[in-house]
Amino acid sequence: MMSKTVTLRLDESVYNRFKVLAKEDNRPLSNYIETAALRFVEENEYVGEFEMSEIRSNADLNKSLKQGLKDASTQRGRFV
Repeated sequence: MMSKTVTLRLDESVYNRFKVLAKEDNRPLSNYIETAALRFVEENEYVGEFEMSEIRSNADLNKSLKQGLKDASTQRGRFV
C-alpha cells in the first residue's frame, strides 16, 4: 500500500508545538502528527477493557441492544 500525501494547515503556534514535541521524541514532524492522530482515534473510537466489561455485565443494556439490532434488521422503529 502506498502512502498518501496530505496538506495540513496549522496555526504557527500549533506547528511550533508539534515541531518541538517531534524533536523531543526524535521523530520527523509528519510521523509525530500521524502517530498523535492515530492515538486520538484509538482512544476515542474504541471501548477500553474496563468499559467493555461494564457493558457485558449489564443485562438490561444487552437486552436493549439485542432488541435494537433485531428492530434494525427488520426495519422497525425510527432510528435517530
